[in-house]
Amino acid sequence: MSLVKFNRRFPMFDQIFPDMLHTEPFFTDTLISNDNWMPSINVVENKNNFEIEVAAPGFNKKDFNVSIDENILTISAENKKDLKEEDESKFTRQEFYYNSFERSFTLPQSVDLDKEISAKYKNGVLRIHLEKLEVLKNEDHRKIIEIA
Repeated sequence: MSLVKFNRRFPMFDQIFPDMLHTEPFFTDTLISNDNWMPSINVVENKNNFEIEVAAPGFNKKDFNVSIDENILTISAENKKDLKEEDESKFTRQEFYYNSFERSFTLPQSVDLDKEISAKYKNGVLRIHLEKLEVLKNEDHRKIIEIA
């Protein structure tokens, strides 16, 4: 199992995996966009699957929307504290009651969209489980090149 937090340390990834480019490539790290808060994302690739971890504390599982459309995974969340008019609380300072984000990724072709995709939210981390295509699970994709 390899855990890789992809960021600027891997600038060649977009060249190696050009089919993963779209709104936001699957293996990149874009944390800040248009001055909006964006959660950090980790991608864990195993032999049989991908696990996406989204660091999004302060939300409830009902706040999230996870969908796949045309091979694009979209993760969004909205946490809104409803302030009632009859609420007589007087804040000296109020800095939180609404938070939201949306991130979209083009999935690699190795993801099996026909298999069950699961998501769990616990302790501030949303984990999304994506299975790989069966044909790729059993193949060794390394090629050893002998030096002449």
